[in-house]
Amino acid sequence: MTVPPSRPSPLSILDLAPIPSGGTAADALRNTLDLARQAEEYGYRRYWLAEHHFAAGVASSAPAVLIALVAAATRRIRVGSGAVQLGHQTPLAVVEQFGLIDALHPGRIDLGLGRSGQRRAELASKAPPADEPVTPRIVDGLLIPPPFDFSALVRSPRLAFQASLLQQPGARTPDFADQVDEVIAFLQGTFTSPDGLPANAVPGEGADVELWILGSSGGQSAQVAGERGLPFAANYHVSPSHVLEAVEAYRKAFKPSAALAEPYVVVSADVVVAEDDATAAELARPYPLWVRSIRTGQGAMPYPSPREADAHVWSESDLALVADRVDTQFVGSPEKVADGLRSLQRVTGADELLITTITHGHADRVRSYELLAGAWA
Repeated sequence: MTVPPSRPSPLSILDLAPIPSGGTAADALRNTLDLARQAEEYGYRRYWLAEHHFAAGVASSAPAVLIALVAAATRRIRVGSGAVQLGHQTPLAVVEQFGLIDALHPGRIDLGLGRSGQRRAELASKAPPADEPVTPRIVDGLLIPPPFDFSALVRSPRLAFQASLLQQPGARTPDFADQVDEVIAFLQGTFTSPDGLPANAVPGEGADVELWILGSSGGQSAQVAGERGLPFAANYHVSPSHVLEAVEAYRKAFKPSAALAEPYVVVSADVVVAEDDATAAELARPYPLWVRSIRTGQGAMPYPSPREADAHVWSESDLALVADRVDTQFVGSPEKVADGLRSLQRVTGADELLITTITHGHADRVRSYELLAGAWA
């Protein structure tokens, strides 16, 4: 049973540095820096950057680099990763990168960790449980759609090839829990070899970074976050069917730590806000086509314009492919979206909400965040 917060959750931002059709990666990165500056003025708590690879429509392939740029362009807002894909590099490399950023921006940096390849391998090796729901349900005003079956997608030869390029030949990713423990040890300066030899991360050791775990289910990520007393970010915008399972598993596993005395949960949401419902719906029209590009294994396409989206001829299988993401996107006027997000906060007991907004036009995206901040306040 979740316990709803007694006041509205703070709002934060998850940015993919989206590349619009007709634009470039340089355009997307300049837009990210501009949005981060604006978000700081609007009162958002955090500005997180995602990690995506082989995606023509996403420029955030190296979050540590982009975090350093955003931190230098802002003054107060916390900046971090949502999330570093820990399976693609060693804990030492990650701690050194974030320690370096923290050295110049102390007390403002969040290090969010995700399982990446480990989760993909699990999904490829098994079918969805037979008892999973096949129809949507409404929980106190919040839509929980049926689970999307990722097994066919993650078995794609293209994705397997791409995953091989993200690691050295023959490399084997360690268990996620062990990797997280190594990150903690390097940050605390307690890392040693099995026979007691110390190893120190400089910069990194003693860095004032806030460590987070991100997850899409009630599996290992939620368990690791809870057992180690770390804050947890649950993905409603990526895996809406499992968000309640994820937050409940985290809270059940939680043990107080030096970082947290009690559980702390962030829940993500895909959002488009405009002055009225009709304008917001127009801005959100390209979203299904963009999600389709991800779900078919192509990687996120350059974000289309509404006119480009209208040119796609949708089949029934296409519509089914994107239904859970489209149906759980919050689209509308500031008041309508704020009401929907209050339901998300109430049902999940979220301490904070993490907002992702993508539109073809940068000004529309900035305005969406501005309107939401005003309505939420």
